[in-house]
Amino acid sequence: PTGYMENSISYSAIEDVQLLSWENAPKYCLQLTIPGGTVLLQAANSYLRDQWFHSLQWKKKIYKYKKVLSNPSRWEVVLKEIRTLVDMALTSPLQDDSIHQAPLEIVSKLLSENNNLTTQDHESIIVAIAPLLENNHPPPDLCEFFCKHCRERPRSMVVIEVFTPVVQRILKHNMDFGKCPRLRLFTQEYILALNELNAGMEVVKKFIHSMHGPTGQCPHPRVLPNLVAVCLAAIYSCYEEFINSRDNSPSLKEIRNGCQQQCDRKPNLPLRLLHTSPDLVSQEATLTESRLKPVIVTSNEIHVEVERNNTANQKMTANVGNDSEPNLIDCLMVSPTCSTMSIELSAQADRILGCYVEILKMLSDYDDWRPALASLLQPIPFPKEALAHEKFTKELKYVIQRFAEDPRQEVHSCLLSVRAGKDGWFQLYSPGGVACDDDGELFASMVHILMGSCYKTKKFLLSLAENKLGPCMLLALRGNQTMVEILCLMLEYNIIDNNDTQLQIISTLESTDVGKRMYEQLCDRQRELKELQRKGGPTRLTLPSKSTDADLARLLSSGSFGNLENLSLAFTNVTSACAEHLIKLPSLKQLNLWSTQFGDAGLRLLSEHLTMLQVLNLCETPVTDAGLLALSSMKSLCSLNMNSTKLSADTYEDLKVCISELRPLKMRSSW
Repeated sequence: PTGYMENSISYSAIEDVQLLSWENAPKYCLQLTIPGGTVLLQAANSYLRDQWFHSLQWKKKIYKYKKVLSNPSRWEVVLKEIRTLVDMALTSPLQDDSIHQAPLEIVSKLLSENNNLTTQDHESIIVAIAPLLENNHPPPDLCEFFCKHCRERPRSMVVIEVFTPVVQRILKHNMDFGKCPRLRLFTQEYILALNELNAGMEVVKKFIHSMHGPTGQCPHPRVLPNLVAVCLAAIYSCYEEFINSRDNSPSLKEIRNGCQQQCDRKPNLPLRLLHTSPDLVSQEATLTESRLKPVIVTSNEIHVEVERNNTANQKMTANVGNDSEPNLIDCLMVSPTCSTMSIELSAQADRILGCYVEILKMLSDYDDWRPALASLLQPIPFPKEALAHEKFTKELKYVIQRFAEDPRQEVHSCLLSVRAGKDGWFQLYSPGGVACDDDGELFASMVHILMGSCYKTKKFLLSLAENKLGPCMLLALRGNQTMVEILCLMLEYNIIDNNDTQLQIISTLESTDVGKRMYEQLCDRQRELKELQRKGGPTRLTLPSKSTDADLARLLSSGSFGNLENLSLAFTNVTSACAEHLIKLPSLKQLNLWSTQFGDAGLRLLSEHLTMLQVLNLCETPVTDAGLLALSSMKSLCSLNMNSTKLSADTYEDLKVCISELRPLKMRSSW
């Protein structure tokens, strides 16, 4: 019979395949021997006939190996069959991906179904299939087997000799780890295995260098994004357990604002003790117009005012969200209700984190990779738990510093947020940011490179004035030339509308030689600044956080502050030593020392000289009974916050009696 086949023939039923080569045989025919007879297949040409011939032979042998390896008895025989299978795949003239993938899948299934193999058996099988891996990605199950081997035998020579070319091929040719996540996991485990060798990170560094190549330009465009993807996945895995264990994970904005984790129990409602006085109640209403009316509970002759925590917290959030220092009255009304989030990783997670952050640092050292790396990291692809982890942000700072030092706009522009309303590296590593651990050195470096390129615009200056004016003034006060230039530009472009703030900037500029010189040059161009200065000093002054006694002394000695009535030193590093400068402010009425190191010695000095002081905030300061008793001589004092101090109950009662005899007084305290 001739024509098309009506019934299929299974590959396993084919006993033999031959080319018809005798004289006068039909052209381009194959002879298949099957039970009960033979079948002739005729192709259109010799090339197609040969393809059929090799394909049929391949299929016939594959079924044979599947059968043999599905029921292994002696592993030395199995190993021999695997080598023969690999040789057959390598010598096959067929050009098809399945020719190499089929043996790998057979071996993968063999390994998954036999878990009792010895380590030597594992390594022998890996060495046997190594030639197939040079030009083919391992299938998913085989990747898991390789990962297990990397974890259990990181110092095995198989890792270096066999896995290295496999991982190199993955990094050079993989197009999407999302479709092949186990390839990424295998690459991750391979790098960790390299880190376990005696040389550790030096071996990893040599591997990264081999992926880049010896020239200044990496010839493989997929290597960098693949390496970054592996690093991001590994870093995320370090915090995955911590993330999953949290019921209410805070937002990045909450972390940046310092309210990173709600307390397990509700905080005690802060109490304010008020003497019954209609005048004082009226004054209180004037000072807190924007605040809801408090609840008054009568108790003998003293009224206990219960503050509404939600209202106070809203005021605090509004202040901190604008990156500005808290208002003095707000400081008197808000007490911290949140604790700092503590990130503690396991030893294994800590090693993984150290390894992959180090790789990111290595990647940032290559000039040709830096633009793409900056672009990939600009959206801040790390979990917020990582950004709240001091060790991570401290190590990653090197990468951000490399971006800030790069003169190319395509690199340093990635320090800014990827879109409006979202934080970028510039915000995170600037003073007040969650990742800032220095006195603003990196911030100054970032501002310098941004202002020196295309960002010397009024819009950028407005952003600095709204969010980072305090850090700019503090660094200018310490002689940073870039920040001096920034403050001069703010005055020149009329960025600042408030006269008190303008006067504070002028005083800051005149406190250093470089600032004084640049300010004089600015005054030569704008005479109205001199007129503003002649009117007297500011009435309100807020020092940036992390300011020291020396910073305060330098600022107060640079100009006239005879009109200063409101001074906020909240959250700075000042101590009792600054009292010698504070007593030289004759008009001072409101002083905020919240969360400073101001102690008893300074308090005694203030009580002797600042007779006009009306509002004093000592919340979270180290003052004790010895210093607080001196406040009884301050006749003008009408508002006092002693929350979170070492004040005892007896001293509080004595102080309440002494001061209440002078005039009505608002007092807050907690023990």
